[in-house]
Amino acid sequence: MTELEQLEKISRNFGYSEGVMAASIDYCFSILLRHLKGKNILELGPAEGLMTEMLVKTGFSITVVEGSSKYCESINQRFPQVDVFHSLFEDYQPTAKFDNIILGHVLEHVSDPTALLSKIRGWLTANGRIFAAVPNARSIHRQAAVMMDMLASEDTLNDMDLHHGHRRVFNPESFRSIFSQAGLRVDIFGGYWLKPISNGQIESDWTPQMIKAFMQLGERYPDIAGEIYVLASDSAAG
Repeated sequence: MTELEQLEKISRNFGYSEGVMAASIDYCFSILLRHLKGKNILELGPAEGLMTEMLVKTGFSITVVEGSSKYCESINQRFPQVDVFHSLFEDYQPTAKFDNIILGHVLEHVSDPTALLSKIRGWLTANGRIFAAVPNARSIHRQAAVMMDMLASEDTLNDMDLHHGHRRVFNPESFRSIFSQAGLRVDIFGGYWLKPISNGQIESDWTPQMIKAFMQLGERYPDIAGEIYVLASDSAAG
C-alpha cells in the first residue's frame, strides 16, 4: 500500500476531531492566534478541516496540503477561498513562501519528521514561523497507564495511536530536538490540556467548564500536559 493509499484508508474512519478532541483543537487555535503574523498561512494536514474553519475567519490567505482526497474535496466544497493541494507533504512544491506554517498533529504521522521540517524551513518568509503541536508521551494519563501495566512505556503506541496512523509519540525533549536538528530555533515551547484520564472517560463525565479548566492547566505544566507545541523559526534568519 502506498503512502497516499494508507492515508485514504485512515481517513475513512478517522474521527480525530470528534468529542473532546474538538475542544482540544479549539484551544490549540486560541494559542496559535497569539502568534499569527504577516498575511498568509500554510496548513499541513487539515484532515476534517476543523482548524481550517477557524483559520479562514482570521482573514489571512490560506493554503492547505492534505494527503486524503476525501478531505481535500470536503475542504474545497466548504471553503472555496482556500487553496487546496492533494499531495504528500514531502512532494509538495510551493510557488510562494509563507509567514505562518501550521502542523497540527502531523509530525507523529510522517516517516521522517526532521527531514520534513528541514524541507519546510525553506518555505518560510524571512520572518516566518512554524507552529506545530503533537500529543505528549509524558502526559500524566500515559504515565498512569504505564503504572497500571496498560502501556509498556510512555512512548508505546496504544490502540488509538495505531488507529490514527501514528508512527511515534514525542516527549518534550525529543520534540524540541527535531527542530534543532532541522536548523530551526525553538522560540516558544508550551503545552495545553492537563489530561489525567482517557478521552472516553472525559467525554462521559466531565462538564465543558472542567474541560476548559484542564486545557488551561496544561499551559501551567507543559512537560506533563496532554498536548505540547513549539513555535519555531529559521535559526539562520537571525
